[in-house]
Amino acid sequence: MKDPYELLGVARDASQADIKKAYRALAKKLHPDVNPGDESVEQHFKEITAAYDMLSDEERRRKFDSGMIDADGTAQNPFHRHYRKDAAGGFDFGGGGIDIDDLFSDLFGRGKRGQARQQHRARKPKGQDLTYTTTVSFLDAMRGGRQRVSLYSGKTLDVNLPPGTEDGQRLRMKGQGMPGPAGGDAGDAFVEVHVEPHPFMRREGLDIHLDLPVTLHEAVLGGKVKVPTIDGAVNATVPSGSSGGTVLRLKGRGIMTPKGGRRGDQFVKLRIVLPEAGGEELAEFLKEWNPLDYDPRKKLKLD
Repeated sequence: MKDPYELLGVARDASQADIKKAYRALAKKLHPDVNPGDESVEQHFKEITAAYDMLSDEERRRKFDSGMIDADGTAQNPFHRHYRKDAAGGFDFGGGGIDIDDLFSDLFGRGKRGQARQQHRARKPKGQDLTYTTTVSFLDAMRGGRQRVSLYSGKTLDVNLPPGTEDGQRLRMKGQGMPGPAGGDAGDAFVEVHVEPHPFMRREGLDIHLDLPVTLHEAVLGGKVKVPTIDGAVNATVPSGSSGGTVLRLKGRGIMTPKGGRRGDQFVKLRIVLPEAGGEELAEFLKEWNPLDYDPRKKLKLD
């Protein structure tokens, strides 16, 4: 493999942030999804991915810079790069690269050859994880469902939002990250969800809360009113003689648990709103209406 610094186009003293930035810029242009069928671009993509895998690992980068390993991650022997047993039972150092199968066969016998190969393959580095962000409405987050996310490659991916998704929650999509170098497993993709606030709804655990404006007429005489919920408007009964601050409970109108089976409730706090116009008649009526023993603050100690 070529020098990883040259492949990514960064200086040897580049910071991890600069290395990551350079890799992401190249990956966007060279990803196989963006260049289908172009084998040369695909090979270049594999090279920069392997280079990033090397330099993003502080320990492997230090070993490469000090000459302990080469650009492919192969260990460098200070004398020669290969050794074999001689007839006298000692070790004779020769030229060439280290063969992991031969090395394990010499140390543990030929029966370990297959095991050595399997372990070597298991050590192939995993592809880089990717992180995306998406913004969803409050109602979509509370109800859950499918959300389409745009990928760096220009493609889109449908993500399953669990009911009650919280702001900042990270969802993992296994194997949707960058391909692993040298045939390693692909990395994962993480989607960070940002939930837009709702103008009048808020959540507390699995429950939904809102303040509902009602007229004085509805509060005094009671009646049916429409109440918005995360699933749409429903009818609710305002008891006659309700005061401002009275809380109605709508059972089962809250958020479903992620695995289903239980839902929270919705709590509706009544807020009496006087009319903006026509208040003169109400004022005249209240001047004449003076109920006895009506003191809403009598339980408070005001002295």
